[in-house]
Amino acid sequence: MRVGWTGWLGWALFALAATTGTALGHQGGSVGYASITIDGESARYRLTLWPATLPPAVAEQLRRARAGDGPSRDVLLDVIREKVALTADGRRCEAGPGSLLPATSATESVTLVVDFACGGEARDLVIRDDLFDVLGADYHTLGRIDAAGHTTQFAFTPESRETRARLTEPAGARGTASFLRLGIEHILSGWDHLLFLLGLLVRGGGWLALAKIITAFTLAHSVTLALAALDIVTLPDRLVEAVIALSIAFVAAENLFRRPIVSRRWLVSFCFGLVHGFGFSSVLREVGLPARGLLLALFGFNAGVELGQALVVALALPAVALLRDTRWEPRVIRSASLAILLVGVVLFVERAFL
Repeated sequence: MRVGWTGWLGWALFALAATTGTALGHQGGSVGYASITIDGESARYRLTLWPATLPPAVAEQLRRARAGDGPSRDVLLDVIREKVALTADGRRCEAGPGSLLPATSATESVTLVVDFACGGEARDLVIRDDLFDVLGADYHTLGRIDAAGHTTQFAFTPESRETRARLTEPAGARGTASFLRLGIEHILSGWDHLLFLLGLLVRGGGWLALAKIITAFTLAHSVTLALAALDIVTLPDRLVEAVIALSIAFVAAENLFRRPIVSRRWLVSFCFGLVHGFGFSSVLREVGLPARGLLLALFGFNAGVELGQALVVALALPAVALLRDTRWEPRVIRSASLAILLVGVVLFVERAFL
């Protein structure tokens, strides 16, 4: 059987998504959210992980610890003590007591806490993260350092395991800029959000229709992002992730019909955008917003999400425009939509029932 290039395009999309299908919600690969709170001579390190995204042996330890198994909890805390190093003004901070925060029914995550003693007030902090050695090469850490008058973000990958923060510098614009960067990183690694957006754009209609779709999605997720990040309205993670997967399948399925199920597609974009906003908020709820400059940090993160989204749209629209009204357009829409639909259905079953 001969497969055309549009068929290969569809299967390539499916293969790309399938390789990340077991990742946490919106991340390509597994992710941990860390926060480091500096208080005088001590530093509290807090790490949130999701069992479903990690290697089986680690995932099993996390599930046992979440269920109250003491030895499993101690093994995980020892991993942090061994693989995370803090150095304050040239002095190695000593890892001390640790604990596991009580689990809640709204989230599948596990949060571990380890206290470090730095032997003096920390002004220049160096953080080394080697958790990749245990949690896998596709793991990365996003986090936040919070000290008096100073807030900054950091990101660790297997290729970039160390960062330095000068805690005597005021947060100011730099703190807001760090949340801006965090928002950009979050949306660009949020492949399921981007897959939903691609499903909307591939058959978006004219330029006015596309503008309405993008604007509706932006407004909707901005509202629920703020509500959830400020703990005004929150939804269970499993529900949010399942509905996000359902939204991917819905827009892809709608692309396959000659007449859309909902005549105003911007309305579909707005309704599902509300749910995607709860998904975007997960990183802020785990990393935490600073007590000072809370609104600026929230604005910076949301602006970062919008900038990342605008970059993706700017790259996608020329391709959509080139295909418009050509003989290839129906084939590309059909192939891409079938692949996106399959991914959405698989994700929905995985997130809702497994």
